[in-house]
Amino acid sequence: QVQLVESGGALVQPGGSLRLSCAASGSIFSLYHMGWYRQAPGKQRELVAAISSGGSSAYADSVKGRFTISRENIKNMVYLQMNSLKPEDTAVYYCKAISGGKVYWGQGTQVTVSS
Repeated sequence: QVQLVESGGALVQPGGSLRLSCAASGSIFSLYHMGWYRQAPGKQRELVAAISSGGSSAYADSVKGRFTISRENIKNMVYLQMNSLKPEDTAVYYCKAISGGKVYWGQGTQVTVSS
């Protein structure tokens, strides 16, 4: 069983920055594939960024060049640095882990981009 706890969501002005954090349980975190997803009201949950156990990353086109996913295996943490935020980035952001063929989700953290 893997537990994920997100933090760092907030209200931020357009053009601002936030860093989301996801703390994961488990002794083999380095083997987890991790990802950040988001869900805006009335929309489906979508992939924002993912990072493999080997450190390779991928991004949605809408966030390329603005968001950066990273992981710190020694601390069982994954991060999402979000720069140049736009109102359309407003959503609940979820952390996802894949381990042993199973998928785990965190409870989400709200990001609101508004002036």
